[in-house]
Amino acid sequence: MHEVLILSGAGLSAQSGLKTFRDSNGLWEEYDVMEVCSTQGFRKDRPKVLNFYNKRRAQLKDVEPNFAHKTIAQIKAKFGDKISVLTQNVDDLLERAGCEDVVHLHGELTKLRCEKCGSVFEVGYEAQTGKICPMCKSDKIRHHIVMFGELAPLYETLYQRLEEAKLFVCIGTSGEVLNVASYARMVGLSILNNLESSRIDPYFTKCYIEPATTAAPKIAKNIENFIRFGQI
Repeated sequence: MHEVLILSGAGLSAQSGLKTFRDSNGLWEEYDVMEVCSTQGFRKDRPKVLNFYNKRRAQLKDVEPNFAHKTIAQIKAKFGDKISVLTQNVDDLLERAGCEDVVHLHGELTKLRCEKCGSVFEVGYEAQTGKICPMCKSDKIRHHIVMFGELAPLYETLYQRLEEAKLFVCIGTSGEVLNVASYARMVGLSILNNLESSRIDPYFTKCYIEPATTAAPKIAKNIENFIRFGQI
């Protein structure tokens, strides 16, 4: 049974050098978020959106997992199925830190999806230019990332894990996309880590208002205490 649910957002990867799109008034790497991260933007200018994700993929190749990614991987390895790791991030830094069984709620940057047959396949850090589906050979390929205006099929997994969990750990998410305050209310105990205080702080049992890299060892100790003794 998954007793602990760790949910991470952009704040987890920020110290690796990946910007969050909420940093600059709706701009992400100098792009308007809705132009490159929504179904409307994709319909309006498909090449612009695909090129945006090509650039993000190339950028991802040059960054490394930080101490927080590695700490999550270590605590997951130590306790296995007692811990469930879900992320809103589309990067592969948790996996590169050695974390297994990561659920990517919003898709994965290193994968592409065929719009004809639905197959999902690895592209790594390469541009998708010229890629074809290995299953049906179609060239109608897109990024494997959930955009605004699309359903996120793995949210069902999130809600299932929330029902199982007795400790909810939220790292580096603002609560603007997912209502993490309500998730904290669903679970008996909860821990929040964000760089700055916000309106969601009071909903959590314990808060670490500091970088993920300095909060991670404290959270790992809390998780271990919970699994061993039932308290944080």
